[in-house]
Amino acid sequence: MKPSSPGSGLQLFDALISAQASSRGSAPYLLEARGSRILSYAALRDEIVDLRQQLRAWGVGRGDRVGLLLGDPLTFSSWFLAGLTAGAWVAPLDPTVSTSNLIHLDARAQSLGLGAVLSDRDAPERHFVPWHNVVAATPDVSSPGVLEISDQTFSQGGVLLSSSGTTGTPKVVALPAAQLLETAELIARHNQLEVADRGFNPLPLWHINAEVVGLLSTLFAGASLVLDDRFHRTGFWKIIDDFEVTWINAVPVIISRLAVLRGDEVPPRRVRFIRSASAPLAPALFEQFEASTGIPIIQSYGMTEAASQICVNPLKGVRKSGSVGVAVGVEVRVVGTEDHAPLTEANGVGHIEIRGSTVIKSYESAAYDDRFDAEGWLRTGDLGYFDYDGYLFIVGRTDDVINRGGEKIYPLEIENVLVAVEGVAAVAVIGEFDEVFGQIPVAYLEPVDVAVLSSLDEMSKLVERVRISSNEAFSRVYRPALVKLIHHFPSHATGKIRKGLLRECDVVVVHEERL
Repeated sequence: MKPSSPGSGLQLFDALISAQASSRGSAPYLLEARGSRILSYAALRDEIVDLRQQLRAWGVGRGDRVGLLLGDPLTFSSWFLAGLTAGAWVAPLDPTVSTSNLIHLDARAQSLGLGAVLSDRDAPERHFVPWHNVVAATPDVSSPGVLEISDQTFSQGGVLLSSSGTTGTPKVVALPAAQLLETAELIARHNQLEVADRGFNPLPLWHINAEVVGLLSTLFAGASLVLDDRFHRTGFWKIIDDFEVTWINAVPVIISRLAVLRGDEVPPRRVRFIRSASAPLAPALFEQFEASTGIPIIQSYGMTEAASQICVNPLKGVRKSGSVGVAVGVEVRVVGTEDHAPLTEANGVGHIEIRGSTVIKSYESAAYDDRFDAEGWLRTGDLGYFDYDGYLFIVGRTDDVINRGGEKIYPLEIENVLVAVEGVAAVAVIGEFDEVFGQIPVAYLEPVDVAVLSSLDEMSKLVERVRISSNEAFSRVYRPALVKLIHHFPSHATGKIRKGLLRECDVVVVHEERL
């Protein structure tokens, strides 16, 4: 039974948790993928009461900013929800960053204006704000063990996330509690989540996707979610079967690792879909995975500024390979790259802009005010087009476009072809300086088998297969001028390739050839 939703779906977190605890009771909310811990809805309610008492003891209350540096998925989830129900601004931090190197954490804490950090590690000798160890904490449970139910929406509190900006000023995104809940409801309803559903999330919880698509949409639906510390290829399908998972939250790099079944692996038929986000999914990979596993891929498009979701393919209906689907709860338009006027005809490539109740109205820093126009449209930085059916296709980032002697080349089009070449695990195409053309497209390849990189003959064979595919797919202007083989790509926690490091030559190239 879902809690009642008054149209807009902006319920308070405490009201939602109380409603689910009353109706779902001992039913599991979160399960540990590689352990035996289970957190029921009733236990979640009781635990949050205790954790909120501890937050008060540490001086964290409504409107305060607190960082979460927590590596254990279940521990993170409880404190995350406790902070939100307390009306605090919760800032998830990357727990893979070593506390022996606090320069990164110092900068991130400063950009977010944190007043405290909750950690499951021992406090370092030097720290930037009060550092509270959640493992050693003894909650003060002297007050009644009930959540405070209110009929007003939070005027304060939500999630804070930041990323490095092109101006050097961090882009700090503040997502209010109401915005998170509305997006979670949209996702739960689109995915048709019911109480019997069980999701699987191997994505990092310090990213908006896992927080909203994983934790909060499951909470809204009264369903359950299996949390893993990261993606593990070995034994993946066994875990999915053992936990009776019905849907999987993933990204393209995970889908690529699962597309080829090993040994006697058989994906369970109960899995309704696998959701793909974070980066474009190559059509060849889309088709390979579905043919191999029989599981439908629901490709989506989102960003932190929209609380994780903008567009998504239908769960039932036409799913278009290469498309991120149609807008869900968000206004999306494509405008001209020169005049910025809305493009009304199909297949016209331009800047993708968004606005709506689940989209931020501004960043915390005025350095990014130019991303918004007078009507509230946010420039996403992505380029794309709508087809005749209103499905959105993304062709790349504005800063990825390659200008080869006046010809504009979209790297994603080349990447989608080359990733299907036998022996290629991943590919990234960037523009590099050329004295004649200004820029030329250069393809970086990561082989499926790293042993290939130890044999000159095998490397040359791989490049030759790339050459043949490139010649068949593109005219000379659009073909990569150079191919570089590397051991592995530098990537973000979600698996998205960090092209900036390729441009800075911050990778070791094992072999290169001109095409």
